[in-house]
Amino acid sequence: MITDRQTLRLHALLPCMPDVDSLELLTELSTQHPWLKTAVDELARIPLPQWQGEYTRLFVSGFPNTLAPPYESVHRHRSMFGPVVDALSALYQSAGLAAEQMPADYLGVELECAAFLSDSRSPEAAILRQRLWREHLGKWLPAFAADLRNHSRLQIYRSWGDRLSLLCATTEKETAYA
Repeated sequence: MITDRQTLRLHALLPCMPDVDSLELLTELSTQHPWLKTAVDELARIPLPQWQGEYTRLFVSGFPNTLAPPYESVHRHRSMFGPVVDALSALYQSAGLAAEQMPADYLGVELECAAFLSDSRSPEAAILRQRLWREHLGKWLPAFAADLRNHSRLQIYRSWGDRLSLLCATTEKETAYA
């Protein structure tokens, strides 16, 4: 299932800076997620600093216009630490969670919360999950996915953009009937 906890956790992992263990981890994950296979093959042929450079180009630098900023505030409010940070922090608190090491609007944090909520069968978790998608992820994740597809020089991020688009479409259908 495209919105299961394992898949959401994979999506939460991908906006992280690649390190010496990343290729091995993605290779392992590609057995369960075949869409990663072509990207893993490409990453195996390039040096880690090239992958890290692409990560930095997409997600960090590019001042004044970062190509694919993984923060909701940047997409929705054109600045870091916009009003969505407080709203997300309150939503996380309602779920018994807190963003501690990264801002609440960082994509990895939002997707980890979605994974946590998807694993729970409580009615409260279902409501919070719907809110997370309707009020937050659904409002900016499609544009982020398009940025990945349009700007990445590496298959890993273009493929990820495709999968995020599919995730958004699937989740939109699921939350529309909930």
